[in-house]
Amino acid sequence: MVRAAGGDDARVVAQLLHDFNHEFDEPSPPVEELANRISQLLGGGDTAVLVVGDGPDGLAVLRFRAAIWSGGLECYLAELYVVPARRGRGLGRALMGAAIREARDRGADTMEIGVDEPDLPARRLYEGLGFTNRSGGPDGPLMFVYERDLRV
Repeated sequence: MVRAAGGDDARVVAQLLHDFNHEFDEPSPPVEELANRISQLLGGGDTAVLVVGDGPDGLAVLRFRAAIWSGGLECYLAELYVVPARRGRGLGRALMGAAIREARDRGADTMEIGVDEPDLPARRLYEGLGFTNRSGGPDGPLMFVYERDLRV
């Protein structure tokens, strides 16, 4: 059901990512430009894309880097998306299970995810899989992720 995307999948991966951003009114480069980026990222070795379904109907984009505080890798779940018509059927959970396995198989000892506060379905999914936004455990301080657009 879940498989690793290869270079031949760059266009369909780009289309899914483009649709994802448009669904949430976020900017996206043209699909062909995005497909070229995906091809480069997949060829670089620090990015993995997992796809699910026949369409495919969803994807998970994983980025890896060497960790500072351990000998392993850090994995960042850059994107998780399931097309609206296929939501609620376990595809997101299947992608997350495969993403966690892929990260472990590559030697990652942590996985990070950024999620918007109002995205309750995604937050429930991640929390149900053991992810937390509390430092040091369930009673620890709340963690925040900050970002800034450096082009402005």
